[in-house]
Amino acid sequence: MATPAQWLAGARPRTLPNAIVPVMVGTGVAIGEGGFNGWRAVLALLVALSLQIGVNYANDYSDGIRGTDDQRVGPMRLVGSRVATPRQVLGAALGSFAAAAVLGLILVIATQAWWVLLVGAAAIAAGWFYTGGSSPYGYRALGEVAVFVFFGVVPVTGTAFVQTEALSWAALVASVPVGLLSCSMLVVNNLRDVGSDGEVGKRTLAVVLGAPRTRTLYAACLIAPFAVALAMVVAAPAAALAVLAAPLAISPVRTVLRGAAGPALITVLQQTGKLQMAYGLLLAIGLALTL
Repeated sequence: MATPAQWLAGARPRTLPNAIVPVMVGTGVAIGEGGFNGWRAVLALLVALSLQIGVNYANDYSDGIRGTDDQRVGPMRLVGSRVATPRQVLGAALGSFAAAAVLGLILVIATQAWWVLLVGAAAIAAGWFYTGGSSPYGYRALGEVAVFVFFGVVPVTGTAFVQTEALSWAALVASVPVGLLSCSMLVVNNLRDVGSDGEVGKRTLAVVLGAPRTRTLYAACLIAPFAVALAMVVAAPAAALAVLAAPLAISPVRTVLRGAAGPALITVLQQTGKLQMAYGLLLAIGLALTL
């Protein structure tokens, strides 16, 4: 029987910036456009957190029953380490997705934008089929594409929309750097597991590209957001605040480009999460001040 601490570790809290940052930035857009709504922002955050945790448990379950988690150096896998049964972890995943669905439905009712139901259903499906089902797209080098869309474009524009009830070009542009930083978390995670994933036939983008190109991709995912922030100053001058987070990118980029592997990349994952949070907060403030 897994302990509460093990369940918490299995939820992979270091990945939660993927859920928090898009909501911060989308809310920054809403504030800047004069449409901030506090309770809707909080619900959007809870939806995003529920989806992220659901994805993490779903991946734990699906990879665990396939045996692809048996040789890992990263955070605890509940099924792979045998501290929880597959059925228990599946239940946690489905419960998290159900929570996201219920909370999201409240936002749909509030906005009367029923088409958002389709977006929510797509997000849950993307979370499950990343490693679930008979042909998971995460095993076909498409994980980063899904992360960019569902932890970048969708939550940033969606958070702004449920507050302002209008689609925003500013939110769409702001979602690009957010999506890239979310992708960087997956890129470094898959770089860490590139050897073991290749051995079990899990063809992540890192496996397809190989470690050297994956290192370059990681660096690009961390550097490009700062270029986007500078480009956004045309419409939102204070968006340049996000550049203040640039020093936090130096250490992880240097570590990855110098060939760090295995457990050494766990520290890089932590540093990436801190950069992601700092960048997102600064960008959100900048957008709130000047849109």
